[in-house]
Amino acid sequence: MRRIAAIACLILPTIGGAEEAWTKLDEAGIHAALDDQKLIYQSADQTFYVSGKTLYNQDGHASWGVWRVQSDQYCSQWPPNDLWACFDLEKQGDQVRFVGFNGDITVADYAE
Repeated sequence: MRRIAAIACLILPTIGGAEEAWTKLDEAGIHAALDDQKLIYQSADQTFYVSGKTLYNQDGHASWGVWRVQSDQYCSQWPPNDLWACFDLEKQGDQVRFVGFNGDITVADYAE
């Protein structure tokens, strides 16, 4: 019985600790994560230009918007709407996720 308990103590920490935690990014981290990068979502992709423009493609339909960092959040605006929507940006390995005010989460992978 002691042998089983000892083996469990060695194995269980590696099972639970194998996944890297999501890290909330600050202004510098958001720029490092998004400047001139392309992200792949479940059914779309988006390119973030250092100029502040962003191109979103879904099913062959392209949409241009603008983005910025404000108060350590990623913010975007999609004309003709003049309102800015802001999200926390978190990173884990080769993924980022956008976390909205209401807890909505969108996960994306970097394009290769």
